[in-house]
Amino acid sequence: MSNETTQVKTPNSVLEFNHAWFAYNGEPVIEDLTFALEKGQFAAILGPNGGGKTTMLRLALGLAKPSRGSVTLFGEPPVKFRSWGRVGYVPQATEGVQTRFPATAEEVVAQGLYRGFDPIAVWRSNGRDAVIQAMETVDIADMRGRRITSLSVGQQQRVLIARALVREPELLMLDEPLAGIDASGQEQFHTLLRRLNSAMGMTILLVSHDIGAVMREATSVACINRSLVFHGPTHTLTQRELAELYGFPVDVLVHDALHEHR
Repeated sequence: MSNETTQVKTPNSVLEFNHAWFAYNGEPVIEDLTFALEKGQFAAILGPNGGGKTTMLRLALGLAKPSRGSVTLFGEPPVKFRSWGRVGYVPQATEGVQTRFPATAEEVVAQGLYRGFDPIAVWRSNGRDAVIQAMETVDIADMRGRRITSLSVGQQQRVLIARALVREPELLMLDEPLAGIDASGQEQFHTLLRRLNSAMGMTILLVSHDIGAVMREATSVACINRSLVFHGPTHTLTQRELAELYGFPVDVLVHDALHEHR
């Protein structure tokens, strides 16, 4: 076990797990998890299927409550958190896209402005401007009138990212967003995340199964298999910790482990 699993709280933390536990039907999924995400970080979560990565996001979003320990989002328990404009969430690729509903890309992005029932609020001038700006940020402004069903998987995922960005969040959480997206689309996606983090100062928490991309793109990584196996700068993650995480030897070739391209 890496000695970097001990987490010291800092005033810059935007998300903290403090000895958090969670179980489904009595089966532990998260065990004694202590982890903090600091403002401005580009952090990734790695782990095997069933290791608790998505559950960790559910706890962070207040969709589940820890059975023991605590989770705080901007200093508050997520179930009591009310400033959701500070948080953007992107689900797994195409999850939540209603492929049979004839919505345009612009209408889907506008859903990110929802604050309660007000059928015309989204289309007021400032709301429309925010929608267009979010779409321009992810380079899909020219697609705003197209039906979501006519877009590729990669384009649909950009729509979901724009929906998450429309209220200019401080924290962006993404749950394995690249499934079904080709290599070119993945590179464009990572370029976008890099820009959001480095140029716009957005804190990013990315759940991923792509070890190589995480090692290349993220500045820190948390390895989760029910409990925390490793947490620290990405370039300090070793084969030993990866083998402990996945239960078998893992070789990763990374040409840019120190993020010199950033």
